Amino acid sequence: MSLTIGYAAMLEQFHPTEAVELSAYAESKGFSGVMAADHFQPWVPSQGQSAFVWNVLTALGERTSGDFGPGVVAPHFRYHPAVVAQASATLAAMYPGRHWLGVGAGEALNEHVIAGYWPEAGERSRRMFEAIEIINKLFTGKDVKHSGEFFKMETARLWTMPETPPEILVATAGPLNAKRTGRHADGMITVGAPLEKISGLFDKFAEGARSVGKDPDTMPKVLQLHLSWAPTDEEARQNALTEWPNGGMKFPKADIRNPQDFAEMAKLVRIEDFEGRMIMSSDPDEHRAYIQRFVDLGFDRVYLHNVGRNQREWIDVFAEQVLPKLIR
Repeated sequence: MSLTIGYAAMLEQFHPTEAVELSAYAESKGFSGVMAADHFQPWVPSQGQSAFVWNVLTALGERTSGDFGPGVVAPHFRYHPAVVAQASATLAAMYPGRHWLGVGAGEALNEHVIAGYWPEAGERSRRMFEAIEIINKLFTGKDVKHSGEFFKMETARLWTMPETPPEILVATAGPLNAKRTGRHADGMITVGAPLEKISGLFDKFAEGARSVGKDPDTMPKVLQLHLSWAPTDEEARQNALTEWPNGGMKFPKADIRNPQDFAEMAKLVRIEDFEGRMIMSSDPDEHRAYIQRFVDLGFDRVYLHNVGRNQREWIDVFAEQVLPKLIR
């Protein structure tokens, strides 16, 4: 599969109008598509935004010509899976061949707002895969129903359907989910991590895919990569610390419920906490080499997020000095 490098639109950091403008600008400079964050709240209050991702995706469909999708939706707390299926199928019908559906197990920061019971990780994963089962049923375009462990759906169909259903890409960080993703989804999404960990995820993903007769080599392996570039190393480090402190938190975050708690935890984050988790540098070639390591591992679609507010400057530099030098 050929390599594409897309832009990660952080709706936690930018007003939706600006996020769409930046996405269009990135495409004009050579980025291939857009991954847009689905958050109900920002990580920390200082990030300042949290637009409804489905509205933004429609605007992206109008303003750009590349691929786009949510990175990622939890289709089983704030939404019933049938609603996610309808939203995604409509986008795919409006923008054929461009929209993909990214799903994940969810985080309390976004999902607890409905005031329901917040389950442990294992149950969240089971809910997600049952939601995917419902979405896949509806993506057939036929009359379907469902009665499972977590969800019920009376006989229903999607009346507006694309010729080809959107790809379902599952956010995966552990071996068990990676194997189930290979079995039940079209591809996987993960974030920057030690290469040996990701290699293990790839192995489990491939094992799951082969167990149901799919070829893992033809299935998308998608990476969202956070980084910090600025004209000086000091500014790059400071941007990481002030704009994206959640990237330096070395603990699971899925059970933390509000931005204010994250802000208190951010006071403990130091520059050294980002080491091994996110590159912070003014040297475009350092960033290129870092990205290339993940490409060499087997990713075919990478969406880059520069954590600073200096988006246009970063897009210009990477379009000229990084993207053309990446090799698949």
